[in-house]
Amino acid sequence: MHAHEDDAEAVAEPAAPQRAVDGRALSAKGERTRKRLLDAAEQVFADLGYHEASIVKITEAAGVAQGTFYRYFASKQAVFDELIRDLNRRVRRAMSEGAARGTTRAEKERYGFEGYFRFTAEHPALYRVIRQAEFVSPRMLEYHYSRIVDGYRDGLTGAMASGEIIDNDPDVLAWALMGVGEMIGLRWILWHDRSEVPPEILDALMLFVARGLGTQPADGTATMQGRGHEPR
Repeated sequence: MHAHEDDAEAVAEPAAPQRAVDGRALSAKGERTRKRLLDAAEQVFADLGYHEASIVKITEAAGVAQGTFYRYFASKQAVFDELIRDLNRRVRRAMSEGAARGTTRAEKERYGFEGYFRFTAEHPALYRVIRQAEFVSPRMLEYHYSRIVDGYRDGLTGAMASGEIIDNDPDVLAWALMGVGEMIGLRWILWHDRSEVPPEILDALMLFVARGLGTQPADGTATMQGRGHEPR
């Protein structure tokens, strides 16, 4: 799944202030404990799946007492939903920071994809947790994808207005680009435990994207046709 948010607000978006289940603001120590629980939940849900995961396994992985869990999350469902919000926020930041390196739309696309692929290599739970959400938390599945599209729409609309890409429905383009990126990451990172998409595959992807957006490919992509390249 890929789409990037290339506005400054998206890059700098902070996490919302965190609170305990009873509504009290968390201390610095409390925030660290909450993060340990979320990190543990990321691993447990990815390894075992939602139904086999348990609060006991999450607290064991986090190294905290079971009672501590309930200070921060009301249930297994609550920590699962919050994990999706957390992963979503972090992957959007990775894509935004990548895209911010580019000056042209093609460069923004390439660097945004690279940011997404790098994040998914480091956090394969993103794929596994989101797929579980289809069955155990459909509203969070919609939240995850829609939140990305919301931030991507303005960038595409601006590029259309400036004539850098073809005039088209920005929602359709955003959803299509997410689908393309998600499948490429699945095939070349998750299934093969790679740390990055091979450069020649990224070149092929970006040539496809450039044609779809009606823009010039980023440097390096335009020459691939002359190499007799056939991605494997």
